[in-house]
Amino acid sequence: MDRVVPSLYEWLGGYDVLEKLTTHFYEKVLRDDLLYELFKDMSPEHTKHVAMFLAEVLGGPANYSSSQGGHAHMLKRHFGRKITQGQRGRWVALLLESADELRLPDDPEFRSALVAYLEWGSRLAVINSQLDASTSADSSIPIPHWGWGVPGGPYIPPKES
Repeated sequence: MDRVVPSLYEWLGGYDVLEKLTTHFYEKVLRDDLLYELFKDMSPEHTKHVAMFLAEVLGGPANYSSSQGGHAHMLKRHFGRKITQGQRGRWVALLLESADELRLPDDPEFRSALVAYLEWGSRLAVINSQLDASTSADSSIPIPHWGWGVPGGPYIPPKES
């Protein structure tokens, strides 16, 4: 008998859990001295967009790609923001703290995969944030798909304009 392995998205409980996570997390971000300036002007829809993006990355529906324009859109949202390593580290720490507070699965396999994606994705955000805001992103770059211990693909830098 074949065993069906759930996606990370299914394992954590689906979209509603991710939306609660991002809402709780960004409430913390807006109270954080190091992160406030980066996020003080975020749109009211930001938490939902991040939840949709994470859902797609973790094996859920492709709603972010269909409604927001995919990975190129996410990349462009970081251009010119000049994110520091300190801000990146705090962002990851607050997200993991939020995951604990909301009692997301804490088994080692899930947390290892989640931490791996957050570290990879946040470091990519730092790299992209150093690019000029007018830089164009390749719209053919797919959203990474993260699974149980297997990254979704190699980094492909955006094209300089």
